[in-house]
Amino acid sequence: MYDDGRSPLMDMGQLGSILPLILLVVVFYFLLIRPQRKRQQEAIQMQNSLTPGSRVMTTTGLFATVVAVDNEDVILEVAPGVETRWIKAAIGRVVTPGDAPAADPVVADEAVEEKNESEIAAERDGEQDSSTKRRD
Repeated sequence: MYDDGRSPLMDMGQLGSILPLILLVVVFYFLLIRPQRKRQQEAIQMQNSLTPGSRVMTTTGLFATVVAVDNEDVILEVAPGVETRWIKAAIGRVVTPGDAPAADPVVADEAVEEKNESEIAAERDGEQDSSTKRRD
């Protein structure tokens, strides 16, 4: 017994009830807070290292080229002669040549055109697929 009438077992019970809370805070720190802070620091570093000529993607998915960098602003060229002003925080990532979109829309359109041309040629030859044949 302590001088104030408490027993050592009561102190262990209080520690046992606080320990899970302390462990939960430590786990949250290492699994959530620390990685998020690291990502934020990397994003700020990337945004501060922007230079004219860099190809970037904004957080909204717009691809553009950096034309000029002011204090907290970046002037992006979206198309030849079309320039827009953005804040640095809106830049999501710097795009490298290997990060090109998976499907090139021009190639996809050409494939559709080739298919349409073959269907037109088949109809000219008098061939029809089973879904368009007339039944008399």
